[in-house]
Amino acid sequence: MSKKASFLPLNLSLASFLLVLLLLLCVVVVHGAHEKKILSVHNNIWSPTKSNEASTSCFSHNLVKERESSTTLGMKHRELCSGKTIDWGKKLRRALTLDNIRVQSLQLRIKAMSSTTTESISETQIPLTSGVKLETLNYVVTVELGGKNMTLIVDTGSDLTWVQCQPCKSCYNQQGPLYDPSVSSSYKTVFCNSSTCQDLVRATGNSGLCGGINGLEKTTCDYVVSYGDGSYTRGDLGSESIKLGDMKVENFVFGCGRSNKGLFGGASGLMGLGRSAVSLVTQTMKTFNGVFSYCLPSLEDGASGSLSFGDDSSVYKNSTSVSYTPLVQNPQLHSFYILNLTGVSIGGVELASSSYGRGIIIDSGTVITRLPPSIYKSVKTEFLKQFTGFPSAPGYSILDTCFNLTSYENVSIPIIKMIFQGNAELEVDVTGVFYYVNPDASLVCLALASLSYENEVGIIGNYQQKNQRVIYDTKQEKLGIAGENCSI
Repeated sequence: MSKKASFLPLNLSLASFLLVLLLLLCVVVVHGAHEKKILSVHNNIWSPTKSNEASTSCFSHNLVKERESSTTLGMKHRELCSGKTIDWGKKLRRALTLDNIRVQSLQLRIKAMSSTTTESISETQIPLTSGVKLETLNYVVTVELGGKNMTLIVDTGSDLTWVQCQPCKSCYNQQGPLYDPSVSSSYKTVFCNSSTCQDLVRATGNSGLCGGINGLEKTTCDYVVSYGDGSYTRGDLGSESIKLGDMKVENFVFGCGRSNKGLFGGASGLMGLGRSAVSLVTQTMKTFNGVFSYCLPSLEDGASGSLSFGDDSSVYKNSTSVSYTPLVQNPQLHSFYILNLTGVSIGGVELASSSYGRGIIIDSGTVITRLPPSIYKSVKTEFLKQFTGFPSAPGYSILDTCFNLTSYENVSIPIIKMIFQGNAELEVDVTGVFYYVNPDASLVCLALASLSYENEVGIIGNYQQKNQRVIYDTKQEKLGIAGENCSI
């Protein structure tokens, strides 16, 4: 009996031990099963087999009209808008250099700004497309200005919309004719003593003064806008009718560029979607209620996304529900769209950082996302833990976490999520995780970079915004994010 009595507890103890061990193993397995997605390594627009397949036209087209107050046009990447052969390796490497110059310029602009005190709603959508063939990693839309097609770079970090104008003292080569105000019956000059001209001064900090020049009285409102990569536009303000899809806006104030230089590719000019009085968003407030959104397409097939004006959510094709986060109020940085970054996760692992809770700019004109050094270090460390077994490669320019993936067809990569105030999430699309420094995938890098200093302002670039519906509601001061296949 004693042997039998002692034998039963032994079995129960062993069974309990095995059960606990099994549970622990399950926990380890579940914890180790990180959230990942598959990337097709060689399926991109700059692959040798793909580089000559893109469309040779960047002009947008009207898509199916959703309702009387809504139209849809495409939005493309700027590099997809010309027929010439591009040296992708050189172009991709140069883009990083120019992007870094832009970010440095933005930081200087932010520092300068921070040191100073400071009816019925319609809906329209226009195609937003990759600018790849126009030799830039930004996005373009086509609008009608005075009845003429103009292809504009979309930039939420700028305010003034401008095009190259005749007569032009110094203009870069663009696809399509320059705008000619002399043949438009709806064009009007903006004078230097007008309130509109004063709005320009406040928005850009640059404007010609009223008064005589070389004995001649000056009347036009001149402007000068310089960009971070050394590009600039100079000219005079005018007003004209602008057609966004099927919606026409009269007396739209824009810049008539007479001297323009820089890396605008073959685009006609730039669309400023910032928040100052001269931006397109503010000028069309009564028409579109201060709401616009975009869906940036990836580059694999030269797809066309969309730029939407107005608050008709029925035009969205989002696959996940829209989550909203408040726009951070900062009077000194009034032109920028600022979010409160509260967390980052890699493959489902949430990263700790003391730098959360600070403002981060979301910008369509910056390519690569910049994070404070402490956050970037955590992201890099966890990413390398989960993305293992692949040959490493030297860093390049602003990118320091690189691999040689030439011999791989598909790779499984950790899902990157950015979390904002209100638990809004931006899940980076699989095509926005790696940047191809070399088109053959011999040098592929994590498409995130560190800021130089902890106190600089972070920026969410367009590379990480691909295949997302990003909704800017300037009236209710909030920004919405949802997953969406932006190829239309």
